[in-house]
Amino acid sequence: MTEGRTCPLHYRYRPGDLTREPVACDADVLYVIGGLYGNPYALDEVEALAEREKARGHRVQLLFNGDFNWFNASDELFRSINTRVLGHWATTGNVEYELAQPAGDAGCGCAYPEFVDDGVVERSNRIMARLQSVAANHSVLQDKLADLPRYRCLIFGGLKVVVLHGDPESLAGWGLSHEMLEAHGDGPLVTWFRQTDADVIVSTHTCLPVMRSLTVDGQPRLFLNNGSAGMGNLAGDTTGLVARIAASPPPEGAFSLPSLLPLSAALVPVHFPLKSWVTLFDQLWPAGTDAAVSYRHRILNGTSLTVKQLIHDTGTVGKVL
Repeated sequence: MTEGRTCPLHYRYRPGDLTREPVACDADVLYVIGGLYGNPYALDEVEALAEREKARGHRVQLLFNGDFNWFNASDELFRSINTRVLGHWATTGNVEYELAQPAGDAGCGCAYPEFVDDGVVERSNRIMARLQSVAANHSVLQDKLADLPRYRCLIFGGLKVVVLHGDPESLAGWGLSHEMLEAHGDGPLVTWFRQTDADVIVSTHTCLPVMRSLTVDGQPRLFLNNGSAGMGNLAGDTTGLVARIAASPPPEGAFSLPSLLPLSAALVPVHFPLKSWVTLFDQLWPAGTDAAVSYRHRILNGTSLTVKQLIHDTGTVGKVL
């Protein structure tokens, strides 16, 4: 089976290209939201986070870095999620790419690695097919999704912040996943920082959160992967996570990453109302359907990753109490 496993050639780019067209981000706080997965209640809370920052006198920029669609398999919810997200800055994920301009042989476009079970891949391909049938009813939104860039380089606080979906070589790359970094260490990440000359890299796509504070050739660097904004990310925890970069300290309860760079970096919990989300999810994806089989347990229970593992992975991360 290649659909859902292979990475289409047009998903690929060169690390050195990621910082060639930087855009100024005139904000005090940058939130990067990956993996919303069509959860409207998580989107409500992300926008509420921004409002709370504004109440503290901060200028806020929201940037959705892909896969904001997935479970929203109804015309009403598809229209609502995309209209709201596209009112902010956004880059495409493999989901949006395959909704706007399907590759035919890409399946879900996830490029799942070997450690992901075939059943997960097959179900994801069918989820994508159902969502594509919904997207086909919304040609104007499809055109807007097709226009989204695959990555962005922001000049934020005088630093180069690269925001992408997968890794610095592919829209659906898994090189910045928890599993790959655990297996291979920070070597690939160090190489990509050298190739891009970025100060900060922010990604998503690969399901589990990752945080790294490291030094590359004597210069401090930061990497954040928020896991998912629309689903639980840690064991026994049903809250989503989003990445926050700012000169000011993060909100209480955030997982903060100390750094020598002149900004704070954190993963901030997204406390959406679980009961409301599960009720809507079950209406869209009843028991036995592909999304229910693949994701309902995670929605209700989180993942197997513990807070201790997240902290151990980075060596420097701590929770802001």
